[in-house]
Amino acid sequence: MEIVPEQPTIKGPDEWFTGEVYIDPIARGQDPSRIQVSAVHFTPGSRTAWHSHGRGQTLYVTEGVGRIQSRGQHVHEIRSGDVIYTPSGEEHGTVPRRTGS
Repeated sequence: MEIVPEQPTIKGPDEWFTGEVYIDPIARGQDPSRIQVSAVHFTPGSRTAWHSHGRGQTLYVTEGVGRIQSRGQHVHEIRSGDVIYTPSGEEHGTVPRRTGS
């Protein structure tokens, strides 16, 4: 058994995000597990760069409202409680809200 102490919050790297984004690492699996769990907190107006994940990604929205899009597809509004799965290799990103909406 291993008890891992709480990890410090880190600022999301500029290569991944626009605006102020903070990441709280929650869990990292040990080999052969590939699981990684983090709480990612977006400040108003912040967003991700277009990106993909080699093994896909599952997001669980814990609070707030946002917008997400797979490249070239429809923009989806996401809210607390939503679960979003993006398949392996599919480019996606968070999308800023338009002014006044």
